[in-house]
Amino acid sequence: MVLDRPGTPLHPLDLPHPVPGPGQLLLRVRACGVCRTDLHVTDGEVEPTRSPLVLGHQIVGERADTGRRVGVPWLGWTDGTCRYCAEGRENLCEQGRFTGKDIDGGFAEWTVADERFCLPLPDDLDDVHAAPLLCAGLIGLRTLRAAGDPARVGLYGFGAAAHLVCQIAAWEGREVYAFTRPGDTRGQAFARDQGAIWAGGTDEPPGGDGGWASLDAALIFAPAGELVPIALRAVRPGGTVVCGGIHMSDIPSFPYAELWGERQLRSVANLTRADGYELLALAPRVPLHPQVTTYPLERAQDALDDLRSGALKGAAVVVP
Repeated sequence: MVLDRPGTPLHPLDLPHPVPGPGQLLLRVRACGVCRTDLHVTDGEVEPTRSPLVLGHQIVGERADTGRRVGVPWLGWTDGTCRYCAEGRENLCEQGRFTGKDIDGGFAEWTVADERFCLPLPDDLDDVHAAPLLCAGLIGLRTLRAAGDPARVGLYGFGAAAHLVCQIAAWEGREVYAFTRPGDTRGQAFARDQGAIWAGGTDEPPGGDGGWASLDAALIFAPAGELVPIALRAVRPGGTVVCGGIHMSDIPSFPYAELWGERQLRSVANLTRADGYELLALAPRVPLHPQVTTYPLERAQDALDDLRSGALKGAAVVVP
């Protein structure tokens, strides 16, 4: 299922069987998660660099040479030599290439991937439930770690990443407060099922008791810039707001008083292989239980549409 250009729907296309180059693996795709970044690519907010393009960057693949399963994440290639790679910050590589944006991804029957960026998968996770860990899980964990060690953490936007990081944070003994669109009682009930001690609308203070500046950290997964000042008001002095998405609408102006008090506002970008190893080692210990809706490959566009409309609980996974 390919994207010809932003703004057009995915469509089926028979492509030549991929041939691995030096250092690459040929993979039979067994499952591929659907991510909001796929929407940003189809909308041109994150610009693809090839056409036609195969989307999908949460790939569970079977190695053609050994039959072993590996996971292929968003970060698909780095040069290993730039200043960021030398500092151990490969997620910021100046020449980095990304799966489903610069490299054909997993909405396909076969793909190739750089062996260096193929993550070994634990045997106790099946294909469908392993797939969402490869971006939603990784970015959720990286965003949580960027907040330090918060005892009280708020999650703004309760989709694929938030429902996984909620499970991790609750397992680590943190109090989790979930924020959804006002009136989304279905999403709020889902958040409580995943371990949140409270769930409400983004127009409510944490806990709904009238007090605002009470969180140690707020993690924003919804691509809505207007949530930034709201989240800043919800964290205490010295607290941190972390923006976890690759794209966000413009952040509106807000009074300096909402940032003052040594509050911090930061973003996370992409992921590292170290994030992958940490998350995959953590998953069976929690254990993580991704909530998944599956779609056959030919319905990949339906999966994107359902993600856009908010019809999904948890994550969507395309299965060839």
